[in-house]
Formats: sequence, structure tokens, C-alpha cells
Amino acid sequence: MNKLIQIVLLLGIFGSFLAADSSIKAMKVLGNVSDIGPTSKAWLSSGYQDVTLYPQTTIKINDKDTNELNVKAKKVRVKAITDGKNISFLIKWKDETKSIQDNYNTHGDGFVMQFPVDATDVTKLPYVGMGNKGRAVIVHFKKAIGLIYEIDGEVYTQVGENNQNIFADDLQKYIDEAVKKGEGDYQKVFISEGFHFMTQIKDGSTVGKMHMVYKNGYWKGTLSCPLKSDYLDLTHGAFPVSFALWDGVKKNRDGLKLLSSWIGVKVVGKSGGGKLINSLEVKPKGDEVNGEKIAFENCAACHKYGEVNIAPDFMAPNLSNIGGYSTKEYLMESIVNPNAVVVPDYNTNAHKNFFWYDIDDKGVRTSTMPSYNWLDKKSRDDLVAFLKSLKVQTE
Repeated sequence: MNKLIQIVLLLGIFGSFLAADSSIKAMKVLGNVSDIGPTSKAWLSSGYQDVTLYPQTTIKINDKDTNELNVKAKKVRVKAITDGKNISFLIKWKDETKSIQDNYNTHGDGFVMQFPVDATDVTKLPYVGMGNKGRAVIVHFKKAIGLIYEIDGEVYTQVGENNQNIFADDLQKYIDEAVKKGEGDYQKVFISEGFHFMTQIKDGSTVGKMHMVYKNGYWKGTLSCPLKSDYLDLTHGAFPVSFALWDGVKKNRDGLKLLSSWIGVKVVGKSGGGKLINSLEVKPKGDEVNGEKIAFENCAACHKYGEVNIAPDFMAPNLSNIGGYSTKEYLMESIVNPNAVVVPDYNTNAHKNFFWYDIDDKGVRTSTMPSYNWLDKKSRDDLVAFLKSLKVQTE
């Protein structure tokens, strides 16, 4: 009886450990996890952690109907396991409409996972929307595609005798092979310092294996990658990760997506990373009510947020979900030093009246937002507490 009680107590403590906070626990498993799919039995070794993703309202496209389709957040479930050299993530989300991109006029479902190249300073993590200048992220992107083919680079047509396209036969063979398979494999990895500075990594220095499976109204996606590569070092006991989803039926593409904040990943059994986990989990200290008053007095003339719609359209980033995908440190930095992270803007060709930043002759972007470092510490803390509360309801 005493042994049974001890087992129950241990299970209770272990269960509390898994559910006590919002970080993802990467459990150590036997075997190689460098390339495992959503159906692997290895996932039975780990429990799910809920993560909420929010519409990225700081960036909108020039399509009112599409924007109105993307107004609620989505809860996903995430697991992580490691073999000591590699780490694998499983992300599961509900989607009643399976969207497969089968030509360039449709949109496919997809997911992204990104990691900061440098996470040593938890107060200066990259902007989760694909990083920012000087703070790079590694982006792993997987999209559901069907009968589609891509040519890497430009297609040149060489005409031979009798006006015959001598490349036509080879190209047709390529297309026929894609049709036989019936499903494409679209996965890419990028290093990014913002939308204007994104480069696909093709030299094999950063490896990631991604898979997607759809069943019974749910997608499951996996990413497996080394804990240490040329660009990333995830061996310090804990590190941040961010998730993004594209919903094809809602015409998600580019910046129009669902996005999480930085989420802490704790490698169970490995020391270190406590400061990072604590920073990402602790809520900001401040008076939200007073922060709302400060926001209305200082932010509402340029920014829309929640039910406050005084500002002209596209004058500045919409802050309606800023608390959902931004850390409290990022919000504080944006208040006192707006130039630290200059957010990419909307299509300025369609809305020429407002520019979110100026560009000098060296290509350096300077935010048009003034610094609010003149606010006293309490006011800044209150404002951050209010901004962190700005997030829409989940589906």
C-alpha cells in the first residue's frame, strides 16, 4: 500500500510539473528522433502543452474580405522530445477544411516554427514576425501542396530547328513525375532579419525534416532538427520557439497568418535556461486600468486596438492582438526605443498617405513613432500591462 501511495504521489508531482506553467517540456527518449513523423509511437513519451496563436493584425493585406475572415485566435497543442542530439516537435491543430495548394491560384494550409539565432539576452529577443535587423531567426516552413511543381530559378526557353523547344521534353517529364506522386513536398528553411531580409538556406548548414498529416478534421505537423548546427545552438537547457499557421481556406499567405509569442522550451533533465523560462512566463507588473488610460492619451491617435478606432486606417500597426504574440520586454522596448524594431508595413503603393518608417541613403529604417521614454517607470509598466492584455478570443 505504501508503495502504491508513493507511485501515485510521484505521478501527481510529475503531472503538476508538466502542467505548472506554459513552457513546453522536451522529454528525453531512446532512439533517433532526427526524422520522425506525426504517427511515431515516440510521441507517447511526452504530454501536450496548449499554445494560442493570434491573427497578426500589425500587418494587413489590401483585401478587406480576407482580413475579415481572420479575426479569432486558435489554440494548438504541442509536444517535444529529444534524443540528446536532435529535437522533434509535434503540433496539432483543428481545421475542418483541408486546403491543399495545387496551383498558384489557391492557398494551402501550412505551419512555421522559428528560433532566435541568439537568445542570450531575454530582453532583446527578435520580433516574432520573421525577426528584425540585427536579430535573426531561423524559420522552418512546411506547406501542404498537391500537383504542383517549381523550377528553382528562371526558366529559359531555347529554340532549336523548326522552332522546337528543346527543353520541353525534360520539363514535361518533370511534370509527369509530380502528377504520379500526387503530392508534393514543400518544406524550406530560411534565415531572416525581417520581411525585407529573408534568405533561403540551401547549403545544408541548417537541417530540418518536416511532415504534415491530415485526419479527422485535424492537422498534425512535425519538425525534427539538430540541437546544434551552424546557425543554432539549442543545447543550453532552454530556448524560445514561436509557431505560425496558415489556413488556406481563409486565404492566409505572407504576413496574414496566426502567430504565437515566444514560448519557452525546457529540455527536461538538462540544467540551465531558468532565467529565460521565467522571463517568458512571468506576467508584467502594472495597473491595466491606468495603462488603458495612458494608451488612449498617447497611442490611440495613430494605433487602432480593440474597440478603439480613432486612428485613420493603416496609419500605424494595429495593436489588437499585440499582447498575444509579443513579450512584455518587446513591448517595453517598443515604447522607449521604437527604432530598435521597425515593423514592416502594408502596401504603401495602395496607401501613400502614411509611412511607418523613413529610409536613409544607406537603407537604414527609422520609425516614424516617437520615443515615449519620458514616461515615468510606473506609467511604462502600466502601459505594458495593458498592451499585454490586448488579444482576441479563440475560436
